[in-house]
Amino acid sequence: MKPVHGPTKGRGATIDPHARFEPTRHEPFDDGWAGDGEVPAPLRTEVTVEHPRSVLSWNQSPDVPFELSLNPYRGCEHGCSYCFARPAHAYVGLSPGLDFESRLFAKVGAAECLRRELARPSHRVTPLALGINTDAYQPIEREWRITRELLEVLAETGHPVSIVTKSALVERDLDLLGSMAERGLVQVAVSVTTLDRGLSRHLEPRAAAPQRRLQTVERLTAAGVPVSLLVAPLIPVLTDGELEALLDAGAAAGAVAAGYVLLRLPREVAPLFEDWLRTHHPLKADHVLQRLREAHGGKLYDSTFGHRMRGAGPYAELLRQRFRLARRRAGLAGRLVELDCNQFVPPARPQKARSEGQLDLF
Repeated sequence: MKPVHGPTKGRGATIDPHARFEPTRHEPFDDGWAGDGEVPAPLRTEVTVEHPRSVLSWNQSPDVPFELSLNPYRGCEHGCSYCFARPAHAYVGLSPGLDFESRLFAKVGAAECLRRELARPSHRVTPLALGINTDAYQPIEREWRITRELLEVLAETGHPVSIVTKSALVERDLDLLGSMAERGLVQVAVSVTTLDRGLSRHLEPRAAAPQRRLQTVERLTAAGVPVSLLVAPLIPVLTDGELEALLDAGAAAGAVAAGYVLLRLPREVAPLFEDWLRTHHPLKADHVLQRLREAHGGKLYDSTFGHRMRGAGPYAELLRQRFRLARRRAGLAGRLVELDCNQFVPPARPQKARSEGQLDLF
């Protein structure tokens, strides 16, 4: 692992493991010269431009309610210590630790790429999940505005879209989202993990504060956008005691549906989250991990379809029953209404693409 000397201000990871596909490893060695009175420099965010050739990804997992997804960015500046997407940074030769939250990739030109893919005669219309692997409204979206450009294409073509975010920045696009909601083309899930601001500050350091996310639910609702409260992840011992309060708060803010996902620790996320636990909550760490093992047949994580999102066994079943009862008491539905897939009008195909294939009839 790369050396990380305790928590880094404004960042979630407390260790920085190597990318698993890299052929070399580096081990820290103290020669007595480094660290004497030195103050480490702030870890700045670096953004690399990526020019994608395709942006749409098709999914066949039975565990998620979408078939089509698009991620405007690689990596996520929110820095959530539990993020299941961290292992994906290994595919670009970077660490799932601090690299994942500080060395990001922006898919410049994603909107034009989306336009080309939607123009293909083979495109099948189904709700597009925007920002599933990493948050489409993470802080760098303020400058790069890739998500905004994508929404403009989707609004223009009448393509349905669902969004999951823990950022208040989604309010910037209320003009687009409100008009799309009137046509039944958009829904938003706002992820809230805890109502404890102190816990949230260390758990998801650059995401909006919990109360600010609930305010976002209110503003989206006021604009006519259907909103679901997503309790994700539900963390044993740390946040599971807040389940009922979270659903009540979401309903009070205007959410009309709710869901939850049990904490997932695939690949490198397990040691990353365990180190975070032992750094910030050492007295609860063993209890948290034991509860997870109870829900995953003795392992910290089981990726089996039908199991990975909710777990199994007495503890997982107790969570299911509590959630079901609390959701019913709060007057929340299990899912939002279906989006309208009948308004889609393909964008005009680029002139070059038309000249290489069959001409348009009209």
